[in-house]
Amino acid sequence: MARTIGSHSGKTGPRVRDAAMHLFAQRGFAAVSMRQIASEVGVQVGALYNYFPDKQTLLFELMRDHMLELLSAIHDKPETTPSSRLEVFVRFHITFHHKRPDAVFIAYMELRNLSPQNFEEIEALRRRYETVLEDILRAGLEANEFQVADTKITTLAIIAMLTGVSSWFRSKGRLSIADIKNQYWEMVQKSVCPKY
Repeated sequence: MARTIGSHSGKTGPRVRDAAMHLFAQRGFAAVSMRQIASEVGVQVGALYNYFPDKQTLLFELMRDHMLELLSAIHDKPETTPSSRLEVFVRFHITFHHKRPDAVFIAYMELRNLSPQNFEEIEALRRRYETVLEDILRAGLEANEFQVADTKITTLAIIAMLTGVSSWFRSKGRLSIADIKNQYWEMVQKSVCPKY
């Protein structure tokens, strides 16, 4: 089948990914077909298979690339105090995720649609990220800066709370993203610092 007029391999691949991310976030992975993705991009459905062998691979690569970008962007500094490290983590997490609402939605809501092998790989990446925060909490316990009953549960609770911002925050709303980061940092402090 001939390539659609005006399509270019260097541009079409990223456009396929962008279209798939938007459609998966808006309609859900199960409700979106490769034909719909092709229509959104403006190519024949057969052209998609030059870039992705199937829809499962497309979903997996979107999730994997999101997690790899997240892991490459986080920079914890163990030489600083646990409180400082925790504040940096909180502000980083909100900043990173609120700019990528579709990627965040897919990364959390479409895990159920991954094959077992793909799920295992994504979960391993998620655990690597969670470990950054859990290490900060452990350091805070050892330094008597934090008081938490279970670092794993606290890690999951904080990440869930921070990630939620991307689902409701609107830039034209009552508060700025800076206001949100300040308030969330205060809430996290109250949850882990007994003397706050």
